[in-house]
Amino acid sequence: MQFQPIYYDGELLVPQIEIKITPNQCVGIITDLKRKQLLMDQLVSHSQCYLFRAQQSEYMRLTVEELINFLIKVTEKNEQLAFLIDYFALKEERNVKIKDLGSSKKMYVTLLRVFFAHQSTVVLEEPYYNLEELDRRQFKKILDDLSKEKQILILTSNLEDAMISCDTIYRLNESGFHLMDIQDFEVDKREVKEQTQTHITLQKISAKKNEKVILFNPPEIDYIESINGSVYVHVGGEDFVCSLKLNDLEQKLLNFGFFRCHRSYIVNLQKVKEIITWTKNSYSLRLQIDKDAVVPLSRSKLHELKTLLNI
Repeated sequence: MQFQPIYYDGELLVPQIEIKITPNQCVGIITDLKRKQLLMDQLVSHSQCYLFRAQQSEYMRLTVEELINFLIKVTEKNEQLAFLIDYFALKEERNVKIKDLGSSKKMYVTLLRVFFAHQSTVVLEEPYYNLEELDRRQFKKILDDLSKEKQILILTSNLEDAMISCDTIYRLNESGFHLMDIQDFEVDKREVKEQTQTHITLQKISAKKNEKVILFNPPEIDYIESINGSVYVHVGGEDFVCSLKLNDLEQKLLNFGFFRCHRSYIVNLQKVKEIITWTKNSYSLRLQIDKDAVVPLSRSKLHELKTLLNI
C-alpha cells in the first residue's frame, strides 16, 4: 500500500509512505484528524480497498435482522442469518431497529459492513470510537478472523485503539512516519534485579517545547515515551522533548513512584486507574488524567507491577 507525499502551505503533512501488509496481520497508523482524512482521500480511487469512515451512518429504520439479511442479499455472502446473528452476538438486538440502539451498539452494527466487504484490503478510520468494552472485544474477534484472508489498516488518533488489534503500529506526525516499538520487554529470567534505596537529589525534569526549556516536578508527569530514540515527557495532554535517555529517567524517577511498564514507556503509578487485559499476553494501563490515555504494559512486567501495587 502506497501513499504519495502531500504538502500544505509549504509544509509536508504526509511523506511518501509504503506499507507492506500481509494476511494474518493488522497494521495501525496513529495520526491526527487532518492527516487521517488525507490518507483516506488517497485511497478513494483504489477499487481493491474498502473504506470505513468514522461516524458512517446506517439504515436507521431497519431492524438488525433486516440489515443483516439485506447485506447478505446485496453481497451474495454465502452465510446463514442464524449463524451471523450468533457470530455477531446480536441475538438480543435482532428485532430492534437500528435507530433505537444505544450509541455503542449502533456503531458496532454499522461496523459489520466490514465483514461483508469483498475487497482484499480493509481500511478503517477510528473503528473502536464510541464502542463499549463488550462491543470492542466482539469487533476485535471479527477483525482477527478477517485478517486471515484480508489486509487490514486502522487509522486512529488513539494508541489504545491501535493496540487492540494491530500487530504493527506506525506514528505519523510533524516529525514524519515512524514505526513504533511495541514488542514486549525481554527479560532474562536468570538475572535477578537487586534494587537498593538510593538518595535522589533530583527535583526537576527538564524538557523542551518550541525552543523553551521547561522544568517539571516529577509528580506533574503523567508518563514518558520513547519513539525512535527520541524521548517525550507527557504532561497534561501535551508532550515535551527530553534530552535524557529512558534508562536515565528510570533511575532518576525511581523514588518518585514511577514504573518502567514497557521497554518504551515509564508511567507515573499515581496516575494509573486501571489494568486492561486484552488477551492473556496483551495488557495496557489506563491513566486518570485530563485527556484519557492508555500505555502498553509488557507481559513480563505484569507480576512486578502487581507486587508493587499489592494486588
